[in-house]
Amino acid sequence: MTTNIDSVNSAPIKTAGVADLFALKGILAFTILAVATLMSPVQALTAVPDYATLVEQQRPTVVKVSARKTVQATNRSQPDQRGQQRSFPGPRQAPAQGLGSGVVISPDGYIVTNHHVIDGADSIVVSFYNREEHTAELIGSDPRTDLALLKVDTDPLKAATLGDTSALKVGQWVIAIGAPFGFDFTATQGIISALSRSLPSNDSNYVPFIQTDVAVNPGNSGGPLFNTAGEVVGINSQIYTRSGGFMGLSFAIPSNVVMNVTDQLRTKGYVSRGWLGVTIQEVDQALAESFGMDTPRGSLIAEVVADGPAEQAQLQAGDIILSFNGSEIRRSAELPALVGTVIPGDTVDAVILRGGEEQVLAIKIGELAGDKQVVAGSTPESTGLGVRVRALDANEKSERALEHGVLIESVEPGSLAANAGLQAGDVLLEFNGTTLHSAQDLKTALSDARDRESVAARIDREGNSRFIPLRIK
Repeated sequence: MTTNIDSVNSAPIKTAGVADLFALKGILAFTILAVATLMSPVQALTAVPDYATLVEQQRPTVVKVSARKTVQATNRSQPDQRGQQRSFPGPRQAPAQGLGSGVVISPDGYIVTNHHVIDGADSIVVSFYNREEHTAELIGSDPRTDLALLKVDTDPLKAATLGDTSALKVGQWVIAIGAPFGFDFTATQGIISALSRSLPSNDSNYVPFIQTDVAVNPGNSGGPLFNTAGEVVGINSQIYTRSGGFMGLSFAIPSNVVMNVTDQLRTKGYVSRGWLGVTIQEVDQALAESFGMDTPRGSLIAEVVADGPAEQAQLQAGDIILSFNGSEIRRSAELPALVGTVIPGDTVDAVILRGGEEQVLAIKIGELAGDKQVVAGSTPESTGLGVRVRALDANEKSERALEHGVLIESVEPGSLAANAGLQAGDVLLEFNGTTLHSAQDLKTALSDARDRESVAARIDREGNSRFIPLRIK
């Protein structure tokens, strides 16, 4: 039986007989089996994903972050009527705007971005894919991990899912969505190039970065890195470049770090980290041989801080930490991130190599100093009084023994607040009988009092509470 399919003008195609169909099925089955035997299970699972569907589903969870701030401008000079340069001395302030990206992590409005995107911002605005814009409150930020947590008050949002990064493997497909150079909601894809990268920065020691070849440029900072299941596995943070643009090396903060930091920022406004109290160095081949090791691994203790957790646990210079809290240490740079995730006060086990023999020591972890002081509070907001205020974070409330209040960050000269004697650093507790928890509370209380000549405000100044009259007309 023959069938002519070479031309549309040929005779009608004959219907295949039953015997021909069985023969054709046999050929197809053999072909599929042959192809399947050439593909490993890993190859089958790592086929090129459906990026179009992934982007369509996850794009609503991504935001563009606009951080507006006032910067000190340099003195300018310009020609006068005689053509000579005339300078205008004295400090000047000029508006500036930083752009980045972010991702919604909960339906109630919490958004993650980078600390360096919003650092020093006077106001923060986030833009969604549906072109809605909302002013965001800064819940807190953490320079050591370059993470910041924002909050918007709006209808329930579509939130992305944070994935478990402990199962990531080099070679997996990933995709970034962000606003490179302001081109919002741009998608770029690539693979994971390496895991647990340590970058040459003191603040980066607590982040085991995910290295990818995904095209990331200025403006992508703070945006999500998705796996093929649509889970956020990282927050894009840094690139390695000699040109100022993408050169094939981009680095993301693992989602496991993101979850730990944002949970702490949400609950207490700052981040606590474990502290071991040692100086460490890499174990290379020569050192490994000198310590009787077959291969280089672990973290070599070069110095132990006096009276620190390590000394109290009897760790010594020359010990090599092979595993910490159940995690094997392959490179020395992995240790700080592991220590940082331990809750201060918890006791963990460490396997060390000392004198050619392995030992297990129990270590009570201390708290890294300085972290509470570097956490930002809410973004300062302008009010009709001529002050910029923000809500107190949990740490500030504890230090000042206050349950509520808004901190005055700046006072405009000649304003109602300045004339009443309010100062930067004062905490407004009440305004016209209204208890204050946020800048919005103050705005509402001021609006309600517009028909009055003056009102009383209760403040806290250096631990002392007092009332101050404010004339608002």
